[in-house]
Amino acid sequence: MINLTDSAVNAVKSAISAATQPASGLRIMVEAGGCAGFKYMMGLADEAKPDDTVIERDGLKVFVDNKSHEHLLGTTIDFVIAPENPGFTFDNPNATSNCSCGKSFS
Repeated sequence: MINLTDSAVNAVKSAISAATQPASGLRIMVEAGGCAGFKYMMGLADEAKPDDTVIERDGLKVFVDNKSHEHLLGTTIDFVIAPENPGFTFDNPNATSNCSCGKSFS
């Protein structure tokens, strides 16, 4: 299961309401790259793809492809408002190491 904090849900809902293109949820992916081996990718999405797992939290849909899902099981996504490095954070129990930027892991 992937968990989103209230802060993350509110940030995504705000982004969806301000989007110029139709969006019904958030797509989260893991791709090869970044300074630690894998990187998190996020973006608004209009609909699920055939191989997506769809997670719903407080009316927000989160779309995760099956390859990424295995890397994200148990991950908590938060949205932090801070003077330094504001934005989404990932607490991923599957990561053996993280990049200092928090957007990359191995």
